[in-house]
Amino acid sequence: MKEEMNSFDIAAVTVELDHKLKGFRVDNIYQINPKTLLLNLHGKEGARSKLLIEAGRRVHITFYEMKKPSKPTGFCMVLRKYLRNSVVEKVEQHGFERIIELSILGRGKQCRLVIEVFGNGNIILVDSNGKIVQALSYKRMRDRNVLRGENFHYPPQVGLDPRILDRQKLGDLKNYGSTEVVKALARFLGIGGFYAEEVLLHSGLPKNKPCDSLSTEELDVLFKSLRRLFSLVQAGHFEPYVYFDENGKMVDVAPFLLRRYGNFKRVQFDEFNRALDEFYSKTSIETQIQVVKDYAEHEIARLERILKDQEETLRESKQKAETYRKIGDLIYQHLGDFQLLLEKVMTEKRGGKNWKEISEAIMKEKSEFRAPSIYFRGLNPQTLELQVSVDSQSFSLNLRLSAQKNAAEYYELAKKAEKKAEGAQKAIEATREQMEKARLLGTEKIEKASVLSHVGRRREWFEKFRWFYSSQGLLVIGGRDATTNEIIVKKHVEPGDIVFHAEIQGAPFVVIKTGGAAPSEQTIKEAATFAASYSSAWKVGVSSVDVYWVRPEQVSKTPPSGEFLPKGAFMIYGTKNYVKGAVLEVAIGLISDAQNLRVIGGPPESVAHYTGNFVQLVPGRETSGKLAKQIRERLASFSSEKIRREVQKLPLEDIQWFIPPGGGTLK
Repeated sequence: MKEEMNSFDIAAVTVELDHKLKGFRVDNIYQINPKTLLLNLHGKEGARSKLLIEAGRRVHITFYEMKKPSKPTGFCMVLRKYLRNSVVEKVEQHGFERIIELSILGRGKQCRLVIEVFGNGNIILVDSNGKIVQALSYKRMRDRNVLRGENFHYPPQVGLDPRILDRQKLGDLKNYGSTEVVKALARFLGIGGFYAEEVLLHSGLPKNKPCDSLSTEELDVLFKSLRRLFSLVQAGHFEPYVYFDENGKMVDVAPFLLRRYGNFKRVQFDEFNRALDEFYSKTSIETQIQVVKDYAEHEIARLERILKDQEETLRESKQKAETYRKIGDLIYQHLGDFQLLLEKVMTEKRGGKNWKEISEAIMKEKSEFRAPSIYFRGLNPQTLELQVSVDSQSFSLNLRLSAQKNAAEYYELAKKAEKKAEGAQKAIEATREQMEKARLLGTEKIEKASVLSHVGRRREWFEKFRWFYSSQGLLVIGGRDATTNEIIVKKHVEPGDIVFHAEIQGAPFVVIKTGGAAPSEQTIKEAATFAASYSSAWKVGVSSVDVYWVRPEQVSKTPPSGEFLPKGAFMIYGTKNYVKGAVLEVAIGLISDAQNLRVIGGPPESVAHYTGNFVQLVPGRETSGKLAKQIRERLASFSSEKIRREVQKLPLEDIQWFIPPGGGTLK
């Protein structure tokens, strides 16, 4: 799987970034982790963008929501000081290296943010005099230093710049002698083995061909293949793809179709930034999930080994306790015989006999089935123990103790073993609890990582208002408050549109964006329902209200002489067209496309036209927050098992956006 962007990726993404970010201002900067920055930027007419920079790995616009740290790092604070509110003037690649530069103008001073996407990577702020202001990491190297206050120097160029290579210079490949052409080409142009192979696939030359055997015709073909590939980059003709292996795992992302992946599954994107974002964000999450899984599995395996030992200790302790107690009982059952046998041995010993003589004498009595010698098995002079056996149970008696005290010793051993078993049982319970926690923690961390995979979709201009698409396919927008009412009527009403308003104080202006098409009766009915449902009538709790519609030329901000119109209010002149008794009801549902799960809302007829997974609301007293939870649960229950978890993760705010002011109740 691909790890970091290559020179071709850098060349392609800088073309897009320069086009997209030129003229944008830096709002803020966040250091997401030790090697990753997030730049929030804004452009004209409310356009916003987020540039993700991971040193040594990737640079692209992201459409994901990133968790931001509560406090900025020292590096981040310096960047904020120099770059906040500054303007991006240019984004470019240094040569054909894995280096991206942002030329930035702020407070009348020029500076550069140099991003190195090779090795361990670096992010370096350079002032207008070429001095290093701040760097993510400082180092002294053989060919250059990256130190605060010193002049910034680029690393030595890796190979020739392939974009300015001519046919004559390509002939120098033959100087590599017997070296395989794929290896020589990678070094000669600094494009790496991957793209060296791709060029050779285009040219039809075997990659293991020795350089000194290349003919003039083969060099001509190779040169044409190189020019064809680089012309795509230089012209900005991108067809971005993400490639998948046979198991459906992402393996690569590229700005154009690659022949080496001819048999791989692939998904095309409209922008290389989106392809990069999809690839790196998803693979980063997969890596995080795998790390969590590996740790959880390692921890669980460790605990399982501990548990196995603890269970063995428990089994042994229980067995010992049972055996010791049984021996104690046996001693008491034969207390007299064992006492006689102990006394017999010690009396004989005190009488001057040696251990062997005593043992032989008792064994003779045993052979004659004489009590108490029948229990005798042997003597251990070193430990002063008498070995006996009764009812198939063999054990030792301490010659220095009475039979009763020997029994007491075994009972004490039984108690100790039982206590050890209790400890082992508690330890087992604790270990099992730890294992469950490890499993749960792993699951929680995986779920948290998976939440990051929920793509933050690029919002359309109209999504700051209330909106829906009619069943006819026409966009309908409405104000959320006096300010957005004012914006809609002044900036977004065009000739041919239709303007709606409920016949009640505290209602939004609603506009059908016709785009030159004639709205159907159904669209007019849906727009009227929309205007009624998001008016103050909803909070009052009525079931219907009259709504009128007019043409744009009938709406004016000019009041009669001597009168004043507050923000969000307009004069209506001429005939009003009424939709009587527009019903107050709203539907909220889910739709999904290739990359996103989206919440939509509006009149039930329009929502039902786009999805079968929706719920209906009517005026009621349930608060917006509680209602949003109920809606999410209901939508999740309607969803397939494949997306149910994603539905359950949907932010409640996405649902609340479509709930009319005042709450409501499920129909």
